[in-house]
Amino acid sequence: MTEQSLSVRDAIIQRRSIKLFNGELVDRDTLVSIMEDALWAPNHQMRQPWRFIAACGEEGLTELHELLKEFGIPKWKELSEDALEKQMQKFKNPGAYLFVIVPEDARQKERLEDYAAASMLVQNIQLLAWEKGIGSCWKTPGFLDNPKFREALGVQSGERIISMFQVGYFNEAPQPKPRKSIDEVVTFFGNQK
Repeated sequence: MTEQSLSVRDAIIQRRSIKLFNGELVDRDTLVSIMEDALWAPNHQMRQPWRFIAACGEEGLTELHELLKEFGIPKWKELSEDALEKQMQKFKNPGAYLFVIVPEDARQKERLEDYAAASMLVQNIQLLAWEKGIGSCWKTPGFLDNPKFREALGVQSGERIISMFQVGYFNEAPQPKPRKSIDEVVTFFGNQK
């Protein structure tokens, strides 16, 4: 998929979660450009409750792959080299990674607002990347909360990783899945016709 000019509506409707990346790397400048524009996401009281840990380029991804192998492949030391390589493809095929991190505010209202704002930021990233022909997928594997993984990644006390966000180029977009109709999800309040 190549970069194209999309209307907002087209980007929203055409975007898909990509799980089959083709292994082509996403360069740092492209990733930074997407993130810079995504920062315009609405957020409560301009708290801007997010930060990223990014991995791109061969060196950054090689280091991250070792970390993902350690925490994402159970009993990886017991696997044959071929079996390990096959399981690692799910981590090696994306062309870059973004870990989206938010503060863990003790106040529930603020914590929920921060999560919602960061989710809008992620949607911005998805749409901006899609326009550039780059797919993405929001992942939440259980090891994101592992204290040793958090420490190795550089996540601070009082922060939470809400997404292991995979981004990358792809050869084919999946077909759209059906959505509920508007009649199934909207109730008009009062005596409206």
